Amino acid sequence: MKKLVIFDLDGTLLDSVNDLAASVNHALGTFGYPARTVAEVKSFIGNGVTKLIERALPENHKTGEDISKTKKEFISYYNIHGADMTTPFEGIPELLENLQDKGIKLAVASNKYNEGAVNLVKHYFPDIRFGAVLGQNETRPVKPDPAIIFEICSKCGVSVGESIYVGDSYVDMETARNAGIECIGVTWGCQTAEVLSRYSPLCVTGKACDIFEIACGQPCPGTL
Repeated sequence: MKKLVIFDLDGTLLDSVNDLAASVNHALGTFGYPARTVAEVKSFIGNGVTKLIERALPENHKTGEDISKTKKEFISYYNIHGADMTTPFEGIPELLENLQDKGIKLAVASNKYNEGAVNLVKHYFPDIRFGAVLGQNETRPVKPDPAIIFEICSKCGVSVGESIYVGDSYVDMETARNAGIECIGVTWGCQTAEVLSRYSPLCVTGKACDIFEIACGQPCPGTL
């Protein structure tokens, strides 16, 4: 049984793409830039808010100033509207509760800006006692740099070898590889099973129950 399960946030715990797209388009529209489709925004997610905004901006408006002002507007809007349409993926609340009941520590490692990550986790999972919820800040490099995994393990007092990481994107798979941590790829987020399988995770799955069984070494409970 693992002692710690670390989850990515967007695309893994939360289906947040519609709120992200609405916030991106609000920020773009504020400065007269053309809107992006939800599918486009989904393809831009994974490397943090700065990259998200840079990718969303028109090709001739990707200067540092353009990115900075649009990012600021995005964050201001998202802090208010980030939970308008977002929902946990099917089975995730039950998965977290069951893992917690087994005494397994839980954490979140996200490339979302730190305030946004912390606020959403508190909003959607108020009864889960996360050992750490870390997002992007000015001093912490974004995934796939493994620093966030090492920091979480240190905060939780658990070694990398006693932990497992769960994510939905190639960025998550690369993060796990860089950290030397076992990982599970989930197919309900950004990437297909084919893409995730290229990184040789322990498992690629579309069922929350499989995460429980791998982390606990036990059959999935009837409540999941």
